[in-house]
Amino acid sequence: MPDWLFSKTAILLFTLLFLLVMERIFPAVVLRENISRLVKNFGLALLNFGIAPFIVVPLSLFAAAHAIAWRPDWASGLVVDVILLDFCIYFWHRANHRIPFLWRFHEVHHLDETLDASSAVRFHFGEVILSSVARAAVIFALAVPWQHVIVFETLLTIAALFHHSNLKLPGWFERPLSCVIVTPSVHFVHHHALQADTDSNYSTIFSIWDFMFSSRSKTKRALDFKIGVEGQRDLSIMRLVFRPFDKA
Repeated sequence: MPDWLFSKTAILLFTLLFLLVMERIFPAVVLRENISRLVKNFGLALLNFGIAPFIVVPLSLFAAAHAIAWRPDWASGLVVDVILLDFCIYFWHRANHRIPFLWRFHEVHHLDETLDASSAVRFHFGEVILSSVARAAVIFALAVPWQHVIVFETLLTIAALFHHSNLKLPGWFERPLSCVIVTPSVHFVHHHALQADTDSNYSTIFSIWDFMFSSRSKTKRALDFKIGVEGQRDLSIMRLVFRPFDKA
């Protein structure tokens, strides 16, 4: 295993385990443990982890290696690339809600009826493949160095684990923080089983994009909100795998 992949995997596993423990010690919503749900979420995650070395990584590597370095020094650098990639992820996420074909796959993520750190790794493999193609196009077009891609993807996953978590944060801390980065209370609204709220709060790392593009929901999190997709129920792991194709 390459050193960068080992380091990234170790950081993300530690973050996941840390949040899974902390959100059970300091929960925002007291949840009844559901082992079958965790098995389902991590089963989908393992499937995606298995295809990553054969599809996701090669596509990103190819795009980074063959891009033409056209940006001047002042318009490049790690910080600039993280901001640019997060900006692009905002529109990709929004497209996953607005374009029916993409929603078929993204719906699998939203069908989860409980929100915790495990929800952050619950995605259909079809969405992972489509996302990797879109990301490779952005990497190529913006000539993003491979090292910057690794840093961004690590930060992106840490951010997703954090804002999907059921971790209770004090209001005096979370309110100002949510003006800079996406926090659990903000993303909780995105998973509210009310379509108007589901189709809002698309930002992943920096919360500024929802403010800039008028997609920040005015709804405030209520701990008794129903989580999931309006009018739908969660499915077994096998039915989730075939769900996008059943709707084709």
